[in-house]
Amino acid sequence: MTSVAAAAPAPVLGVTPITAERAGETIVRYGLVLVIAWFAIMKFTIVEAEGIKPLVTGSPLLGWAYHFLSVGSFSRCLGLVELAIACLIALRPVSARACLIGSAGGIGMFLTTLTFLFQRVAWDASLGGFPAPSAAVGEFLIKDIVLLGAAVWSFGEAWTAVSDRRSRLKT
Repeated sequence: MTSVAAAAPAPVLGVTPITAERAGETIVRYGLVLVIAWFAIMKFTIVEAEGIKPLVTGSPLLGWAYHFLSVGSFSRCLGLVELAIACLIALRPVSARACLIGSAGGIGMFLTTLTFLFQRVAWDASLGGFPAPSAAVGEFLIKDIVLLGAAVWSFGEAWTAVSDRRSRLKT
């Protein structure tokens, strides 16, 4: 039986599929870093601290924090955690393990923020509630589904790199 190797797709405008895939990976990873870092920096403002207050207060996962920290202190702590996550993910070119840890943090962060979608404030009551997201909260949180996907991809890619490195070291 004769096997015919598939021909590589022709470049489009000088770009090969491999080049496009690598560019996409870079955009996804560093777009994720940019978004996490941007929102982290915003956590140091009173506007953001007050903006997340209704979500945190209504959250069974985070609401307890206001018993120990002020609104501003909690927001700043959250900002520090988010900055650490962004920095760890950004370290992928030098440390797959750091990226793996940061990506795991990102997964946890986005899973946590997605639980806010189960709060009444996320849905527009004037439009009948679910499935009409409120402009201030629901529409803002929907993007976290895609960001969760980016964090999961980053985690998987870094995990593969860490595993491959361990395999090479054992041989």
